[in-house]
Amino acid sequence: MQQQAFNYDFIIDSPVGKLGICVHDRQLTRLDYLPDSGRCKPALTEFGQRVCFELAAYFNDPGYRFTLPVAVQGTAFQRRVWQQLTRIAPGAVKSYGELAAALRSGARAVGNACRHNPVSIVVPCHRVIGAGGLGGYSGYTAGPGLERKRWLLRHEGVVIPALKSA
Repeated sequence: MQQQAFNYDFIIDSPVGKLGICVHDRQLTRLDYLPDSGRCKPALTEFGQRVCFELAAYFNDPGYRFTLPVAVQGTAFQRRVWQQLTRIAPGAVKSYGELAAALRSGARAVGNACRHNPVSIVVPCHRVIGAGGLGGYSGYTAGPGLERKRWLLRHEGVVIPALKSA
């Protein structure tokens, strides 16, 4: 997601840029992409260090499955979509339409829920693609946001050349 006025508990470097992370009561509550010009801020708590460890494990092994507890705010429908996202295995993709059919909803509603996912990467909205192309990512349909999606999918071994941009 795009940076907003959050007081991040810690900020780390990653292969997809700086990540601002919020936690509360030993649960991940937010993960945002930040400008690379920002400064890192170390994780000082045991749970913060666990978050860093699991993110590093994923970036080192694209098959890594997150076990972090998350506490996210959203509508009942958004939470249902986000739950479905956690069931998509690393290296696999589903279309917005496939998720919509499973949820008895529309593809645009699923895309909107993905766009509002507050803990991308951990709740893998990057694994959702359009029927005829890559789709968007975190509200982006071009530029650095979409390049992050491409990177994450390539990292997991998804063949991207056949996919078009949004």
